[in-house]
Amino acid sequence: MRITVLGAGAGGTAVAFDCAAHGHAVRVFDFDRFPANVAAIAERGGIDAEGDISGFGPIAYSGHDIDEALHDARLIYVVGPAYSTEPFGEVLAGKLSAGQTVIVSPGSCGGALAFKRAAGLALRDESVRVAETSTLHYAVRLTEPGRIRVFLKLEAGNLLAGLPGKHTGDILELIADVYPGMEPAESVLQTSLQNANPVIHPAVTLGNAARIEMTGGDFLFYEEGVSDSVGRLIEALDNERIAIGKKLGISILPDPEMGVRQGYMLEADYGSGYRTAPGFRGIGAQPRLDHRYLNEDVGYGLVFMSTLGRQVGVATPGMDAVIDVASIVMARDYRAEALRTPASLNIAERSAEELASL
Repeated sequence: MRITVLGAGAGGTAVAFDCAAHGHAVRVFDFDRFPANVAAIAERGGIDAEGDISGFGPIAYSGHDIDEALHDARLIYVVGPAYSTEPFGEVLAGKLSAGQTVIVSPGSCGGALAFKRAAGLALRDESVRVAETSTLHYAVRLTEPGRIRVFLKLEAGNLLAGLPGKHTGDILELIADVYPGMEPAESVLQTSLQNANPVIHPAVTLGNAARIEMTGGDFLFYEEGVSDSVGRLIEALDNERIAIGKKLGISILPDPEMGVRQGYMLEADYGSGYRTAPGFRGIGAQPRLDHRYLNEDVGYGLVFMSTLGRQVGVATPGMDAVIDVASIVMARDYRAEALRTPASLNIAERSAEELASL
């Protein structure tokens, strides 16, 4: 199958490698402001991987020409942080063909909705099938351009939902050779809410803010950064996320429980569970506070979740507090920026029942 991967960060590189290693013809695209990894893949003719999945994955094209990257693609992965979803959607506007499938991975809170809007596709347009996953299927880092280390490829616990949901089963079948452990979600709101990055990353970052600034992130983010008190903050945010899902009639698993299912964690505990997690072992902290762990996971994730909570009548005092503290620390108003909200996704006027049926 011909597959195009948009996004040449660690996640996109892992998706491209894994699909190529399974025998698919893979092409990689990213914007020209991210040249190093794209150029290295093109020069090598592929991607080197080590760790949980390893070897060399040949890549048919790696570059900045979207038309060349899309050549005869049947399946398109959009892989990157939340702030990349709309730019990738915009670059694909008018270029998608009936019968193609697009998977936003991870959805990062409303990713499929955001992609469709940016790509000029109506919410119920089914000519191009669009889906999102609840998380990235890998714990992965770029070790150098063209080379990745995969700490973990998930065996279970990653949800996928089509938009509309009736396409979920067919899309899972399409990708089953590479992702046999991908699971069907009830809707894109389940995939969005099951994404735990917004409840983990900001809590650990703010709990270690001085340490990050004073050391340049010279410590292990999970093993040394999640004390029991930080774990209690994660738990408070997680409980609010679960409550929003309950109001929508959607089952959201506590993150440590999901972490055990995914293979990240050995025990479902909000403190020691993260510190001893084999899937997080060796992952360093970010070098500065101005990083996606706040800019994405607060600006897009927590703002989306807290606003959705207000829409359906669920209080989110913990999320609101973290948004406020992060805004003070970063000298910006994440809530006022409204980077990803129900209003920005055109679902602000829907009831809990209508939202759950997306």
